[in-house]
Amino acid sequence: MGKMEEYKPEMAMTMIQLCYAGVTLFGRATLVNGLSPRVFILYRQAFATIFIFPFLYFSRRKSEIAISSLDLRSFSLIFLVSLIGITVNQNLYLEGLYLTSSSMGSAVGNIIPAITFLISFLAGYEKLNLRDIRSLAKIAGTILCVVGAVSMTLLRGPKILNSESALPLAKSVLGNILKDQNMWLIGCLFLFSSTLCWSFWLILQVPISTYYPDNLSLSAWMCLFGTIQCAVVTFFLEKDSNAWILHSYSEFATCLYAGIGASALSFTVQAWAISKRGPVFSALFNPLCTVIVTILAALFFQEEIYTGSLIGGLGVIMGLYTVLWGKAKDVMMNQEQIRENDQKSEVKIHIEDSSNKTICNRDLKNPLLSKHNSIEEIQTHQQLN
Repeated sequence: MGKMEEYKPEMAMTMIQLCYAGVTLFGRATLVNGLSPRVFILYRQAFATIFIFPFLYFSRRKSEIAISSLDLRSFSLIFLVSLIGITVNQNLYLEGLYLTSSSMGSAVGNIIPAITFLISFLAGYEKLNLRDIRSLAKIAGTILCVVGAVSMTLLRGPKILNSESALPLAKSVLGNILKDQNMWLIGCLFLFSSTLCWSFWLILQVPISTYYPDNLSLSAWMCLFGTIQCAVVTFFLEKDSNAWILHSYSEFATCLYAGIGASALSFTVQAWAISKRGPVFSALFNPLCTVIVTILAALFFQEEIYTGSLIGGLGVIMGLYTVLWGKAKDVMMNQEQIRENDQKSEVKIHIEDSSNKTICNRDLKNPLLSKHNSIEEIQTHQQLN
Protein backbone atom coordinates (compact mmCIF):
# COMPACT_ATOMS: atom_id res chain seq x y z
CA MET A 1 0.00 0.00 0.00
CA GLY A 2 2.88 2.35 0.76
CA LYS A 3 4.34 1.78 -2.68
CA MET A 4 1.01 2.65 -4.30
CA GLU A 5 0.86 5.90 -2.35
CA GLU A 6 4.41 6.72 -3.41
CA TYR A 7 3.67 6.28 -7.13
CA LYS A 8 0.28 7.99 -7.22
CA PRO A 9 1.64 11.21 -8.81
CA GLU A 10 3.27 9.20 -11.62
CA MET A 11 0.08 7.26 -12.33
CA ALA A 12 -2.00 10.44 -12.23
CA MET A 13 0.24 12.27 -14.71
CA THR A 14 0.20 9.28 -17.06
CA MET A 15 -3.62 9.32 -17.11
CA ILE A 16 -3.57 13.06 -17.77
CA GLN A 17 -1.35 12.56 -20.82
CA LEU A 18 -3.78 9.94 -22.14
CA CYS A 19 -6.57 12.53 -21.85
CA TYR A 20 -4.48 15.18 -23.60
CA ALA A 21 -3.61 12.77 -26.39
CA GLY A 22 -7.29 12.11 -27.01
CA VAL A 23 -8.03 15.84 -27.12
CA THR A 24 -5.20 16.38 -29.60
CA LEU A 25 -6.40 13.68 -31.97
CA PHE A 26 -10.16 14.21 -31.81
CA GLY A 27 -9.82 17.96 -31.46
CA ARG A 28 -7.86 18.23 -34.71
CA ALA A 29 -10.37 16.03 -36.51
CA THR A 30 -13.19 18.29 -35.30
CA LEU A 31 -11.36 21.48 -36.32
CA VAL A 32 -10.64 20.11 -39.79
CA ASN A 33 -14.35 19.38 -40.21
CA GLY A 34 -15.16 23.07 -39.71
CA LEU A 35 -15.58 23.82 -36.00
CA SER A 36 -14.02 27.15 -34.97
CA PRO A 37 -11.10 26.77 -32.52
CA ARG A 38 -12.44 29.61 -30.36
CA VAL A 39 -15.91 28.05 -30.18
CA PHE A 40 -14.36 24.68 -29.36
CA ILE A 41 -12.45 26.20 -26.42
CA LEU A 42 -15.54 28.06 -25.19
CA TYR A 43 -17.73 24.93 -25.12
CA ARG A 44 -14.89 22.91 -23.65
CA GLN A 45 -14.55 25.30 -20.69
CA ALA A 46 -18.31 25.64 -20.33
CA PHE A 47 -18.74 21.86 -20.06
CA ALA A 48 -15.86 21.73 -17.58
CA THR A 49 -17.48 24.42 -15.42
CA ILE A 50 -20.92 22.76 -15.55
CA PHE A 51 -19.34 19.47 -14.45
CA ILE A 52 -16.95 20.61 -11.74
CA PHE A 53 -19.11 23.01 -9.71
CA PRO A 54 -21.87 20.49 -8.86
CA PHE A 55 -19.18 17.90 -8.15
CA LEU A 56 -17.45 20.39 -5.84
CA TYR A 57 -20.71 21.29 -4.08
CA PHE A 58 -21.86 17.73 -3.38
CA SER A 59 -18.40 16.50 -2.39
CA ARG A 60 -17.98 19.32 0.12
CA ARG A 61 -21.54 18.93 1.36
CA LYS A 62 -20.91 15.27 2.09
CA SER A 63 -17.60 15.95 3.85
CA GLU A 64 -18.94 19.10 5.59
CA ILE A 65 -16.00 21.16 4.33
CA ALA A 66 -16.82 24.67 3.16
CA ILE A 67 -15.86 25.83 -0.31
CA SER A 68 -12.89 28.19 -0.04
CA SER A 69 -13.82 31.80 -0.62
CA LEU A 70 -11.86 34.29 -2.70
CA ASP A 71 -10.17 37.41 -1.42
CA LEU A 72 -8.68 40.07 -3.68
CA ARG A 73 -5.27 38.44 -3.91
CA SER A 74 -6.52 34.94 -4.66
CA PHE A 75 -9.03 36.36 -7.15
CA SER A 76 -6.22 38.19 -8.99
CA LEU A 77 -3.94 35.14 -9.01
CA ILE A 78 -6.63 32.76 -10.26
CA PHE A 79 -7.79 35.25 -12.89
CA LEU A 80 -4.19 35.63 -14.14
CA VAL A 81 -3.59 31.87 -14.16
CA SER A 82 -6.84 31.30 -16.06
CA LEU A 83 -5.92 33.96 -18.60
CA ILE A 84 -2.46 32.51 -19.27
CA GLY A 85 -3.11 28.79 -18.90
CA ILE A 86 -6.59 28.52 -20.42
CA THR A 87 -7.62 31.45 -22.59
CA VAL A 88 -4.34 32.47 -24.25
CA ASN A 89 -2.68 29.05 -24.16
CA GLN A 90 -5.58 27.04 -25.60
CA ASN A 91 -6.42 29.58 -28.29
CA LEU A 92 -2.81 29.62 -29.49
CA TYR A 93 -2.53 25.83 -29.29
CA LEU A 94 -5.70 25.03 -31.23
CA GLU A 95 -4.93 27.61 -33.91
CA GLY A 96 -1.50 26.02 -34.33
CA LEU A 97 -2.95 22.53 -34.23
CA TYR A 98 -5.39 23.41 -37.01
CA LEU A 99 -2.62 24.88 -39.21
CA THR A 100 -0.13 22.01 -38.69
CA SER A 101 -0.89 18.44 -37.57
CA SER A 102 -1.60 16.43 -34.46
CA SER A 103 1.93 15.01 -34.39
CA MET A 104 3.49 18.46 -34.64
CA GLY A 105 1.11 19.80 -32.02
CA SER A 106 2.18 17.20 -29.51
CA ALA A 107 5.87 17.26 -30.48
CA VAL A 108 6.35 21.03 -30.10
CA GLY A 109 4.86 20.78 -26.62
CA ASN A 110 7.87 18.79 -25.53
CA ILE A 111 9.99 21.89 -25.16
CA ILE A 112 7.83 22.63 -22.11
CA PRO A 113 10.09 20.63 -19.71
CA ALA A 114 13.15 22.59 -20.84
CA ILE A 115 11.40 25.96 -20.55
CA THR A 116 9.80 25.03 -17.21
CA PHE A 117 13.10 23.73 -15.86
CA LEU A 118 14.88 26.96 -16.85
CA ILE A 119 12.19 29.23 -15.39
CA SER A 120 12.00 27.11 -12.20
CA PHE A 121 15.75 27.35 -11.79
CA LEU A 122 15.71 31.13 -12.27
CA ALA A 123 12.76 31.49 -9.88
CA GLY A 124 14.48 29.35 -7.23
CA TYR A 125 12.07 26.41 -7.28
CA GLU A 126 14.71 24.01 -8.64
CA LYS A 127 18.16 23.62 -7.11
CA LEU A 128 21.15 22.46 -9.13
CA ASN A 129 24.56 21.27 -8.02
CA LEU A 130 26.79 20.58 -11.00
CA ARG A 131 28.95 18.33 -8.80
CA ASP A 132 25.96 16.15 -7.94
CA ILE A 133 25.25 13.30 -10.34
CA ARG A 134 21.50 13.57 -9.77
CA SER A 135 21.47 17.23 -10.76
CA LEU A 136 23.37 16.34 -13.91
CA ALA A 137 20.83 13.57 -14.52
CA LYS A 138 18.00 16.10 -14.38
CA ILE A 139 19.74 18.29 -16.97
CA ALA A 140 20.67 15.40 -19.26
CA GLY A 141 17.27 13.75 -18.94
CA THR A 142 15.43 16.96 -19.80
CA ILE A 143 17.57 17.48 -22.89
CA LEU A 144 17.08 13.84 -23.91
CA CYS A 145 13.30 14.17 -23.49
CA VAL A 146 13.15 17.21 -25.73
CA VAL A 147 15.50 15.86 -28.40
CA GLY A 148 13.80 12.47 -28.48
CA ALA A 149 10.31 13.91 -28.75
CA VAL A 150 11.21 16.39 -31.49
CA SER A 151 13.04 13.70 -33.44
CA MET A 152 9.85 11.65 -33.52
CA THR A 153 8.43 14.20 -35.94
CA LEU A 154 11.57 15.38 -37.77
CA LEU A 155 13.51 12.17 -38.30
CA ARG A 156 12.63 9.92 -41.24
CA GLY A 157 13.95 6.59 -42.39
CA PRO A 158 12.21 3.35 -43.34
CA LYS A 159 8.52 3.15 -42.62
CA ILE A 160 7.44 0.84 -39.82
CA LEU A 161 3.71 1.40 -40.28
CA ASN A 162 2.56 2.52 -43.75
CA SER A 163 -0.43 4.69 -44.41
CA GLU A 164 -2.11 1.79 -46.23
CA SER A 165 -2.49 -0.02 -42.92
CA ALA A 166 -4.53 2.79 -41.39
CA LEU A 167 -8.18 2.25 -40.74
CA PRO A 168 -10.72 3.50 -43.34
CA LEU A 169 -12.15 5.83 -40.69
CA ALA A 170 -9.23 8.22 -41.25
CA LYS A 171 -10.24 9.12 -44.80
CA SER A 172 -13.79 10.04 -43.84
CA VAL A 173 -12.67 12.07 -40.82
CA LEU A 174 -9.68 13.99 -42.10
CA GLY A 175 -9.76 13.74 -45.86
CA ASN A 176 -6.85 15.07 -47.95
CA ILE A 177 -5.73 18.48 -46.76
CA LEU A 178 -2.63 20.29 -48.03
CA LYS A 179 -1.32 23.15 -45.96
CA ASP A 180 0.50 26.14 -47.35
CA GLN A 181 4.10 26.38 -46.17
CA ASN A 182 3.57 29.85 -44.73
CA MET A 183 0.54 28.65 -42.79
CA TRP A 184 2.59 25.74 -41.46
CA LEU A 185 5.25 28.14 -40.12
CA ILE A 186 2.60 30.37 -38.56
CA GLY A 187 1.04 27.31 -36.96
CA CYS A 188 4.40 26.29 -35.49
CA LEU A 189 4.81 29.82 -34.11
CA PHE A 190 1.39 29.55 -32.46
CA LEU A 191 2.35 26.21 -30.95
CA PHE A 192 5.64 27.58 -29.64
CA SER A 193 3.86 30.54 -28.04
CA SER A 194 1.38 28.21 -26.38
CA THR A 195 4.25 26.25 -24.80
CA LEU A 196 5.56 29.45 -23.24
CA CYS A 197 2.13 30.12 -21.74
CA TRP A 198 1.85 26.55 -20.47
CA SER A 199 5.28 26.73 -18.82
CA PHE A 200 4.35 29.93 -17.01
CA TRP A 201 1.06 28.31 -15.98
CA LEU A 202 2.95 25.40 -14.40
CA ILE A 203 5.27 27.77 -12.56
CA LEU A 204 2.40 29.89 -11.25
CA GLN A 205 0.79 26.77 -9.79
CA VAL A 206 3.43 26.78 -7.03
CA PRO A 207 2.64 30.15 -5.40
CA ILE A 208 -1.10 29.87 -6.00
CA SER A 209 -1.23 26.35 -4.53
CA THR A 210 0.59 27.65 -1.46
CA TYR A 211 -1.75 30.62 -1.03
CA TYR A 212 -4.90 28.74 -2.12
CA PRO A 213 -4.27 25.04 -1.31
CA ASP A 214 -7.81 23.81 -2.10
CA ASN A 215 -7.08 22.13 -5.45
CA LEU A 216 -10.67 21.25 -6.32
CA SER A 217 -11.98 24.76 -5.62
CA LEU A 218 -9.01 26.20 -7.49
CA SER A 219 -9.82 24.14 -10.58
CA ALA A 220 -13.48 25.15 -10.39
CA TRP A 221 -12.67 28.84 -10.24
CA MET A 222 -10.15 28.51 -13.09
CA CYS A 223 -12.74 26.80 -15.28
CA LEU A 224 -15.31 29.50 -14.52
CA PHE A 225 -12.92 32.39 -15.20
CA GLY A 226 -11.66 30.63 -18.32
CA THR A 227 -15.22 30.26 -19.62
CA ILE A 228 -15.94 33.96 -19.10
CA GLN A 229 -12.67 35.02 -20.72
CA CYS A 230 -13.12 32.68 -23.69
CA ALA A 231 -16.70 33.92 -24.17
CA VAL A 232 -15.43 37.50 -24.39
CA VAL A 233 -12.68 36.53 -26.86
CA THR A 234 -15.09 34.51 -29.02
CA PHE A 235 -17.70 37.29 -28.99
CA PHE A 236 -15.22 39.80 -30.45
CA LEU A 237 -13.39 37.48 -32.87
CA GLU A 238 -16.17 35.16 -34.10
CA LYS A 239 -18.63 37.37 -36.00
CA ASP A 240 -20.52 34.53 -37.70
CA SER A 241 -23.38 33.45 -35.43
CA ASN A 242 -23.64 30.11 -37.28
CA ALA A 243 -20.13 29.22 -36.07
CA TRP A 244 -21.41 29.07 -32.49
CA ILE A 245 -23.62 26.07 -33.30
CA LEU A 246 -22.44 22.47 -32.86
CA HIS A 247 -23.57 20.74 -36.04
CA SER A 248 -22.94 17.09 -35.17
CA TYR A 249 -22.85 14.65 -32.29
CA SER A 250 -19.11 14.15 -32.81
CA GLU A 251 -18.45 17.86 -32.21
CA PHE A 252 -20.60 17.78 -29.08
CA ALA A 253 -18.88 14.60 -27.81
CA THR A 254 -15.41 16.02 -28.45
CA CYS A 255 -16.19 19.26 -26.60
CA LEU A 256 -17.74 17.29 -23.73
CA TYR A 257 -14.76 14.93 -23.48
CA ALA A 258 -12.27 17.79 -23.64
CA GLY A 259 -14.16 19.76 -21.00
CA ILE A 260 -14.63 17.00 -18.45
CA GLY A 261 -11.51 14.89 -19.04
CA ALA A 262 -8.84 17.35 -20.16
CA SER A 263 -10.01 20.44 -18.25
CA ALA A 264 -12.06 19.71 -15.12
CA LEU A 265 -10.44 16.47 -13.97
CA SER A 266 -6.97 17.12 -15.41
CA PHE A 267 -6.65 20.57 -13.83
CA THR A 268 -7.56 19.17 -10.42
CA VAL A 269 -5.21 16.20 -10.65
CA GLN A 270 -2.38 18.25 -12.13
CA ALA A 271 -2.63 20.90 -9.40
CA TRP A 272 -2.45 18.10 -6.82
CA ALA A 273 0.58 16.51 -8.53
CA ILE A 274 2.38 19.87 -8.73
CA SER A 275 1.77 20.46 -5.02
CA LYS A 276 3.33 17.04 -4.32
CA ARG A 277 6.31 16.95 -6.72
CA GLY A 278 6.75 20.40 -8.25
CA PRO A 279 6.17 21.95 -11.72
CA VAL A 280 9.10 20.29 -13.52
CA PHE A 281 7.86 16.83 -12.50
CA SER A 282 4.51 17.60 -14.13
CA ALA A 283 6.04 19.01 -17.30
CA LEU A 284 8.29 16.00 -17.78
CA PHE A 285 5.31 13.79 -18.57
CA ASN A 286 4.40 15.82 -21.67
CA PRO A 287 6.64 13.69 -23.96
CA LEU A 288 4.41 10.71 -23.23
CA CYS A 289 1.61 12.51 -25.04
CA THR A 290 3.76 12.65 -28.18
CA VAL A 291 4.36 8.91 -28.07
CA ILE A 292 0.66 8.19 -27.62
CA VAL A 293 -0.45 10.64 -30.32
CA THR A 294 2.08 9.37 -32.85
CA ILE A 295 1.01 5.75 -32.42
CA LEU A 296 -2.74 6.42 -32.42
CA ALA A 297 -2.49 8.90 -35.29
CA ALA A 298 -0.76 6.24 -37.36
CA LEU A 299 -3.39 3.64 -36.53
CA PHE A 300 -6.52 5.75 -36.95
CA PHE A 301 -5.64 8.94 -38.86
CA GLN A 302 -3.23 7.84 -41.59
CA GLU A 303 -0.12 9.43 -40.11
CA GLU A 304 2.96 7.33 -40.82
CA ILE A 305 5.48 5.94 -38.34
CA TYR A 306 9.14 5.89 -39.31
CA THR A 307 12.23 4.39 -37.75
CA GLY A 308 13.23 7.83 -36.52
CA SER A 309 9.95 8.06 -34.64
CA LEU A 310 10.68 4.80 -32.85
CA ILE A 311 14.18 5.96 -31.90
CA GLY A 312 12.79 9.26 -30.69
CA GLY A 313 10.16 7.49 -28.59
CA LEU A 314 12.83 5.40 -26.90
CA GLY A 315 14.80 8.57 -26.24
CA VAL A 316 11.75 10.16 -24.62
CA ILE A 317 11.25 7.23 -22.28
CA MET A 318 14.95 7.07 -21.37
CA GLY A 319 15.07 10.80 -20.71
CA LEU A 320 11.91 10.67 -18.65
CA TYR A 321 13.20 7.98 -16.31
CA THR A 322 16.60 9.68 -16.12
CA VAL A 323 15.02 12.86 -14.80
CA LEU A 324 12.73 10.95 -12.45
CA TRP A 325 15.81 9.26 -11.03
CA GLY A 326 17.38 12.67 -10.56
CA LYS A 327 14.21 13.95 -8.88
CA ALA A 328 14.01 10.93 -6.55
CA LYS A 329 16.51 12.44 -4.14
CA ASP A 330 14.53 15.67 -3.91
CA VAL A 331 11.36 13.71 -3.18
CA MET A 332 13.10 11.68 -0.46
CA MET A 333 14.49 14.84 1.14
CA ASN A 334 11.06 16.49 1.11
CA GLN A 335 9.47 13.41 2.70
CA GLU A 336 12.15 13.31 5.42
CA GLN A 337 11.63 17.00 6.12
CA ILE A 338 7.87 16.49 6.40
CA ARG A 339 8.41 13.57 8.81
CA GLU A 340 10.79 15.67 10.95
CA ASN A 341 8.29 18.54 11.08
CA ASP A 342 5.52 16.13 12.05
CA GLN A 343 7.67 14.60 14.79
CA LYS A 344 8.59 18.02 16.15
CA SER A 345 4.96 19.08 16.23
CA GLU A 346 3.97 15.83 17.99
CA VAL A 347 6.70 16.31 20.62
CA LYS A 348 5.63 19.91 21.18
CA ILE A 349 2.00 18.92 21.60
CA HIS A 350 2.97 16.12 24.00
CA ILE A 351 5.05 18.49 26.14
CA GLU A 352 2.24 21.04 26.25
CA ASP A 353 -0.27 18.36 27.23
CA SER A 354 2.04 17.08 29.97
CA SER A 355 2.56 20.57 31.41
CA ASN A 356 -1.18 21.18 31.39
CA LYS A 357 -1.78 17.92 33.21
CA THR A 358 0.86 18.82 35.85
CA ILE A 359 -0.75 22.19 36.42
CA CYS A 360 -4.15 20.58 36.77
CA ASN A 361 -2.83 18.03 39.27
CA ARG A 362 -1.29 20.76 41.40
CA ASP A 363 -4.50 22.70 41.37
CA LEU A 364 -6.64 19.72 42.31
CA LYS A 365 -4.53 17.69 44.75
CA ASN A 366 -2.32 20.18 46.63
CA PRO A 367 -3.91 22.62 49.06
CA LEU A 368 -2.96 26.26 49.10
CA LEU A 369 -1.07 25.64 52.35
CA SER A 370 0.74 22.31 52.35
CA LYS A 371 0.84 20.06 55.36
CA HIS A 372 4.61 20.36 55.66
CA ASN A 373 4.55 24.13 55.66
CA SER A 374 1.73 24.31 58.21
CA ILE A 375 3.64 22.13 60.76
CA GLU A 376 6.80 24.24 60.45
CA GLU A 377 4.81 27.42 61.01
CA ILE A 378 3.16 25.94 64.16
CA GLN A 379 6.54 24.88 65.63
CA THR A 380 8.03 28.29 64.97
CA HIS A 381 5.06 30.01 66.57
CA GLN A 382 5.38 27.84 69.71
CA GLN A 383 9.12 28.59 70.06
CA LEU A 384 8.48 32.31 69.91
CA ASN A 385 5.90 32.06 72.56
